[in-house]
Amino acid sequence: MTTHEVPNKLMVEGFRVRRSFGFGGLSKSATMLAAAVLVADGLIATQAPLSLTVTVPVTGALFGLAAARRHGMSALAYYWAKLAWRRAARAEATSYRRLLLPYPYALDLPGVGASSTLIKAHDPTTGRPVGVVHDRTSGHMTISTLLAPGGSLMAPTGAVQSSLRTWSSVLDAMSTDDQIKGASVTIQITPGAGEALGDDVRARRDPHAPLLAKTLISELVRTTPHATASVAPWMSVTVDPTATANPPSDLAEQVAEAIKVVDSLDLSGTGTDIERRCTDIDLRRLVRSAYDPAVFNARDAEFADLSWAECGPQAADDGWEEYSHDGGVSISWVLREMPRRPIPYSVLLPLLAPGRYQRRITLAYRVLDPYEGEAVLEREISHAEQRERATAEVKGRAKWSQRADTQRARRAAAQAAGGSQVVDWTLMVTATARSTDELPAARQELARAVKATRGIRMRPAYGAQAAVFAAGLPLGYNPLVK
Repeated sequence: MTTHEVPNKLMVEGFRVRRSFGFGGLSKSATMLAAAVLVADGLIATQAPLSLTVTVPVTGALFGLAAARRHGMSALAYYWAKLAWRRAARAEATSYRRLLLPYPYALDLPGVGASSTLIKAHDPTTGRPVGVVHDRTSGHMTISTLLAPGGSLMAPTGAVQSSLRTWSSVLDAMSTDDQIKGASVTIQITPGAGEALGDDVRARRDPHAPLLAKTLISELVRTTPHATASVAPWMSVTVDPTATANPPSDLAEQVAEAIKVVDSLDLSGTGTDIERRCTDIDLRRLVRSAYDPAVFNARDAEFADLSWAECGPQAADDGWEEYSHDGGVSISWVLREMPRRPIPYSVLLPLLAPGRYQRRITLAYRVLDPYEGEAVLEREISHAEQRERATAEVKGRAKWSQRADTQRARRAAAQAAGGSQVVDWTLMVTATARSTDELPAARQELARAVKATRGIRMRPAYGAQAAVFAAGLPLGYNPLVK
């Protein structure tokens, strides 16, 4: 058995979760709230001393939940979210059913996509149409680009290093452009492309080829339907066209400004090639086929006449751990914690490997500008040092984990001072099964893929399945963009 050895030069590190300073495991805001509540309890007790028998146990229970952890978050936040979801479910706010309205009325996409609308624009540079998603609430515009990534597992170390440096330069360009608010890279793997590939191979096979070659090709054709998939990668960039010295006055100028900003990002040398900017038909296909995977390979003419709202589901139910929609049931997981040790650049390979079910992997970015990044790192160092001192005053010495965390915060500040960028990012994965009966198998396959990354910790998007599902689509929604 052979293994893929990754040189030390291709190991990646520097991941760290923001941590504020508080008492007893609480965050800074929770500690301040706890102090205010305890003061209020004391003031009430001056007038009614017996009230302490009720207020103190309740207050202690609430802040005990706030200090406890469940699935990587505070137990109080987890149970509060579950209570809010149950209230919404009782009010039928988690169910969506599309209705037919008389002209000129029309419905919007459900959930976080409700404020978006699709604009068909013309790119004078290429002469091709471009689909622009406009958020009518914030004014942001999102342009997606279809990509054609090349493999890097067999590439020389120098070539991979060059690709990583070039991608770092792209992030650096985002940090200094006030108009770019965020970006996301999505790779969608749809199984089942092996049948068409097998038909093509059989049609092109030479009957006069050597027996060994024909036997090998026949074996590949037999196993191909179980081992291949259709891969559709794209990158979405969210732009604020008005964040400039001379903001555009009308919608047409705003669209032109957004296209110009996205064109300024040079992806050459990042290990991927630009296939083209997404047209309005491409966006309709990606969104509609996510809700109904059966139409992914339909002809362009079937999407040309769809309105933007018709690209969404006919019916959908947002569950606590699953999202039911037209063509199946989806489960979405979000990043809980990255490994604290260096990891190989190919760490996401198990998630990108084809499986039995359609899978969508999304990396969402928000690059902090240099001044904001410096302020964040200085604040993190201060919080880490305060935790060390507080523990040392109580127990006589700080924990080794706290000392290591302080060192990581200082190392990050040193890297930023050397020109590196501070990036808020998250990882989201969505797997879609065709029916509820297949959902346990899809959940098991996703769990195994996450475990195979050897260090990345993820959890279900509790109570936010529809939102995370939409975040992986070119709808203009990025959870990191304010």
